[in-house]
Amino acid sequence: MRRSNFQTACKWRDCVAAAGLPGFHFHDLRHTGNTLASRTGASLADLMARMGHASTRAALIYQHTAKERDEHIASGLSEQIKKGRDRARSGHGQRKKR
Repeated sequence: MRRSNFQTACKWRDCVAAAGLPGFHFHDLRHTGNTLASRTGASLADLMARMGHASTRAALIYQHTAKERDEHIASGLSEQIKKGRDRARSGHGQRKKR
């Protein structure tokens, strides 16, 4: 089915306007789906397979840094620093004196 036939057959513009999404394109569904998939922690290889892309460059277009993911990464880094600091305070990882 061609884009022009699809849009006419399903009355795409009328449907997205009724949903409060004027200007929303069918391809936006693909973009949204793959962006959400990337937020689950899917690897780049996983996303490439889902999208049918052969190059990482094409697959990377669909990945966006989400605020929630950035906060998760920052929290993980803070936790690692805290563990390292706690280990140092308890004497773990220190060299024994001879």
